[in-house]
Amino acid sequence: MAVGTVTIYRKNLDVLNMADLLGATVKMALVKSTYTPDFTNTGDSVWADISADEIANGNGYTTGGQALTTDVATAVTDGFKYSSDSPVWNATPSDIPVWRYAVMYVEGSLWGVTNPLVCAFLGDTTPADVPATSAGNPLTINTPTDGWFDTTQP
Repeated sequence: MAVGTVTIYRKNLDVLNMADLLGATVKMALVKSTYTPDFTNTGDSVWADISADEIANGNGYTTGGQALTTDVATAVTDGFKYSSDSPVWNATPSDIPVWRYAVMYVEGSLWGVTNPLVCAFLGDTTPADVPATSAGNPLTINTPTDGWFDTTQP
């Protein structure tokens, strides 16, 4: 599955440091259409702000999402890009429910904040809900070729 445009949570942007992310557990969680992202300077900043909108636990999905593996920060002109392996959930024994946004956050304390949000994206660029993943099938969110996001500055 391809991803929509990845947007960094502005409230945490000033403290976002690639070295911090590489030493932390970064998770991707799936949330329902009841969540409306607030990427402004005064908007969402921690997982607790949005966790009530997470899809249900079970059927291959675990509350809190999945830890991203093999995460790397690669130097690019005037900054770094953040990438990882593509997360995969296996729908079993029943369907993984519909979802709309994937949210990345740091599990634990970072920058003096508990479970700070990093970024989010629409699972479907329409926007529309991503249909349920049928039992016996994987839900794979493909890491973009250019990574999840970068911190380039002109």
